[in-house]
Amino acid sequence: MAGWRGGRRAGAVLAVLGGVLAGVVAPGGTGRAAAAGVVQEVTGFGSNPGALRMYRYVPDGLPQGRPVVVAMHGCTQNAADYGRDSGWIELADRWGFSVVLPGQTAANNANSCFNWFEPGDIRRGSGEAASIAQMVERQRTDSGASKVYVTGLSAGGGMMTVMMAAYPESFAGGGVVAGLPYGCAQAAGSPYVCMYVGASQSPAQWGDRVRAADPGYGGPWPTLTVVQGTADTTVKPVNAADLVEQWTHVHGADGTADVNDTVGGYPHAVYRDAGGAPVVETYAITGMGHGQPVDPGAGAAQCGRAAAYVLDVNLCAAYEVGRGWGLGG
Repeated sequence: MAGWRGGRRAGAVLAVLGGVLAGVVAPGGTGRAAAAGVVQEVTGFGSNPGALRMYRYVPDGLPQGRPVVVAMHGCTQNAADYGRDSGWIELADRWGFSVVLPGQTAANNANSCFNWFEPGDIRRGSGEAASIAQMVERQRTDSGASKVYVTGLSAGGGMMTVMMAAYPESFAGGGVVAGLPYGCAQAAGSPYVCMYVGASQSPAQWGDRVRAADPGYGGPWPTLTVVQGTADTTVKPVNAADLVEQWTHVHGADGTADVNDTVGGYPHAVYRDAGGAPVVETYAITGMGHGQPVDPGAGAAQCGRAAAYVLDVNLCAAYEVGRGWGLGG
């Protein structure tokens, strides 16, 4: 385990929340829409208090008003490789949406982890959370999108739940892969305890952490899809259970699954609110360790490409999450 200090601010360098090694990102910085097939950097998206970098992918000829997916990488990953490896860029071409890919820097965190555990980065209007919110607004303005979704792996999954809690009005839904509940590091007293043990909180306490992130907000809340490997020893499966408790409570659901079946041979559950609407969905990837599930190939339900911490398990998480959001039609 890497040390606790490094970069722009004090914080854990969570090297184990890993992903693939950094690759080459297409140069850019003009702030114009990306060329077809190119992940391009965008500058001038706001005051950027978290000192992040913004990248995006826009399929050639994408009409105005199409949805946006914000996809956040894990530690040691970079934005472009995560977008491609996870399958989100592939699906953007197939289904017709744009992808915003926030990028962490070594100046913020020595292993390029989003700082999901730092109080200054998880509050509305502050730090990395505010920078990502500014990216969302830039892409909304440029694309005319009315719906935005957010997803992430590991540390990116931890930051994804930050965005759902701190900016709930901005997102129609979220998808967390091997991630953490909002406020877990504070509830557990340490990000490591959160990751390896979990935090002792009741569903109401978990829900209160979300509601406290934006006290003036009364809903509607984004829906949540949780994807978790059952053999993950980096972010233990207890975190998936805590995510379900947190977000079913926020939605006023009873915490008991209304649907239990299998998808691709893996356990799948759906939790509905009092009105019968699905608000939380889970995929338990039996025997999978820490990573993003993919299913490379040309089939209708296939996407992604295998890499370190991007695992071929014959189910593509991006496809299942995006299908649940209705992106596939």
